[in-house]
Amino acid sequence: MHDDQLTVSTETVRGLVDEQFPQWRGLPVRAVASQGTVNAIFRIGDGLAARFPLQSAGIDETRRSLLREAEAARELAGRTRFRTPEPVAVGEPGRDYALPWSVQTWIPGGVATPDDPADSVAFASDLAELIRDVRAVETRGRTFGGGGGRGGDLKPHDAWMETCFARSEDLLDVPRLRRMWSELRELPRESADAMTHGDLIPGNVLVAGDRLAGVLDVGGFGPADPALDLVCAWHLLAAGPRRRLRAELGCGELEWRRGRAWAFQQAMGAAWYYRETNAAMHRMGVVTLSRLLEDDC
Repeated sequence: MHDDQLTVSTETVRGLVDEQFPQWRGLPVRAVASQGTVNAIFRIGDGLAARFPLQSAGIDETRRSLLREAEAARELAGRTRFRTPEPVAVGEPGRDYALPWSVQTWIPGGVATPDDPADSVAFASDLAELIRDVRAVETRGRTFGGGGGRGGDLKPHDAWMETCFARSEDLLDVPRLRRMWSELRELPRESADAMTHGDLIPGNVLVAGDRLAGVLDVGGFGPADPALDLVCAWHLLAAGPRRRLRAELGCGELEWRRGRAWAFQQAMGAAWYYRETNAAMHRMGVVTLSRLLEDDC
């Protein structure tokens, strides 16, 4: 998926676990098929998941990032009735893998898709509850620190959007999408930062029986534009449940449209960037853009 992507084998993980965490030597290690783009995931026994960063970076930089993710996960743990991973350990570089890595609790459930359970109103209500729970956590004076990332201002994403439009000419209705972005990018920011999950895409949402069972990848939990978590409305929900989500959250027009803007920004990148390398992410991008266009009619 990435030019600098690392390869992580089950044998490598087995060796690292046995060497650094001898208490888990008797537990099986197996790779997990994942839609993720940032980490390779391996289960350790039934209760643990090991995450190995896929892109090359400095050792100290990676370790600091993993420790920040663990701190965010600890802060979110228990703040909602939906299960979230909790940090267990940070591993060190070793044979055949040159970066620090992390271990967290394993959360059971099926991975949501853009289509399932998109028609469930109860699922939409669960997502609304999750967003309310996350927003209820105090920012303690913290503000968005993501620079040009999602969750701050919209206009700094113009250059990336231009790249996405240029790469999508044979894939999407680019003229129409350009017009949509030209309007979305102008939306003002009025709401103060609130705590957000930051990446409520299908691959990070676990379901059971058409209900929300848990949420993954919580290391980005932090202060941002409160509209950021509304991306789930278009990534995960059909029209009727999407309306239920908005009603339960009491979203005004500006907040709802800024949520559309963040979903648009994320979907445009996913649709072309993962076209050949990650079918699930590519499909999420295409489906989300289709829903955004339908809402814009």
